[in-house]
Amino acid sequence: MPEKKIRVLIAKPGLDGHDRGAKIIARALRDAGMEVIYTGLRQTPEMIASAAVQEDVDVIGLSILSGAHNTLCPQLMKLLHEKGMDDVTVLVGGIIPGPDIAALKKSGIAEIFLPGTSTQDIIEFIHKRHVHP
Repeated sequence: MPEKKIRVLIAKPGLDGHDRGAKIIARALRDAGMEVIYTGLRQTPEMIASAAVQEDVDVIGLSILSGAHNTLCPQLMKLLHEKGMDDVTVLVGGIIPGPDIAALKKSGIAEIFLPGTSTQDIIEFIHKRHVHP
């Protein structure tokens, strides 16, 4: 029986219009054998949570460069909880100041990937959480 592919939703929440990094991550995850759904720019937490439910994803990757992470991430985590999606791994990549990281992780974010993180590090993190022998 073929192994179930890890399903990943890549989203750009907020008003940030730069998605080159999100597209690079999406391509790298796809090349690593994952199923990737990219929602595009300017997504609200509600749109992301709904897409996560509809697509039955294992992982949500948020790309945030706008500085709105302290508002958007807790909103998304609350919505996912309300929808029974507590088992989804939520990752954040982008410009996240060091002092904000602990609060984001406390809200349920599994990991924060800062600029310069290799795509291989992200792939390995996801595989450690979702591929079981």
